[in-house]
Amino acid sequence: MSNEQIYRITVPTPFAVGDVNMYLIKGETLTLVDAGVKTEEAWQMFQHQLRQLGFTPSDIEQVVLTHHHPDHVGLLDYFPSSLHVVGHIKGERWLSKAPEFLEKDQQFFEQFLKECGVENAFLAQLSEMRSSLRYSCRRSLSATIQEGDAISGLSGWTVIETPGHAQSHIVLYREQDGLMIGGDHLLLAISSNPLLEPPFNGETERPKPLLQYNRSLRKLFDYHISRIVTGHGDDVTEVKELVEKRLNKQRERAYQVLDMLKARPLSAFDVCKQLFPAVYEREFILTMSETIGQLDYLEDIGKVVKRKVGEHYVYEAK
Repeated sequence: MSNEQIYRITVPTPFAVGDVNMYLIKGETLTLVDAGVKTEEAWQMFQHQLRQLGFTPSDIEQVVLTHHHPDHVGLLDYFPSSLHVVGHIKGERWLSKAPEFLEKDQQFFEQFLKECGVENAFLAQLSEMRSSLRYSCRRSLSATIQEGDAISGLSGWTVIETPGHAQSHIVLYREQDGLMIGGDHLLLAISSNPLLEPPFNGETERPKPLLQYNRSLRKLFDYHISRIVTGHGDDVTEVKELVEKRLNKQRERAYQVLDMLKARPLSAFDVCKQLFPAVYEREFILTMSETIGQLDYLEDIGKVVKRKVGEHYVYEAK
């Protein structure tokens, strides 16, 4: 068994998901896995819990990121720029927030959402859709990691790529005791939402995050996992059962969408409004990501086809 000690640190977020968990690993190198959200409240609570463990922020030697979402990276802006930060290359563009990337991101979503049948009134709100980035950071990665990598100072831990919830998502796995630090890949109380992102450099097609996420969930079957410590909420111990539950729930949602399309062809935006009538305006990117994911899934299994009507596409049941 490892002599490492792992501590959970939990801070509040301004998001509906609630509190976010970070993990401090006291081993060869004092490592923080994930870095909370950029609010003064989170920073004060983070420091308080560190002090209770006998540490200060200056004691932390490196940070490893499970993914780039603001509630997992924001506190990096409170650390010195010299801090060693490790993550997947696909998170770099979101961390550094280069103006040219943000412009491309905006252009991608404007064009894509038009093709989804989104009304102009909603397109006008696009500037607000990335408002959560104010809780993120502006940094660059010191080093990048990918499938199968080991991390300096974390002997016995292996990187597993788990894209879906985010294109940059990874988990850390310790084979000797089956412990996994899972980020948002598999959460006990809620389903992780596979979120839309623009293509990465060199990619010609947009990612299909729900299809990726399902593959990444099934990937967990390849490992003996005793416990997953998660980015939100409590640990997961019944991994196989929860993965199957998540996959079954997703399939049920997809067939709910298929029933809509059997009645008549619909644009992705039409489907979104029917699926989420009470929240699609308030949680637009989340609900559109979910909707596109189900349509990608149905298209992938051959249940629907899409065709262009004017400037947008409609989906119809085969």
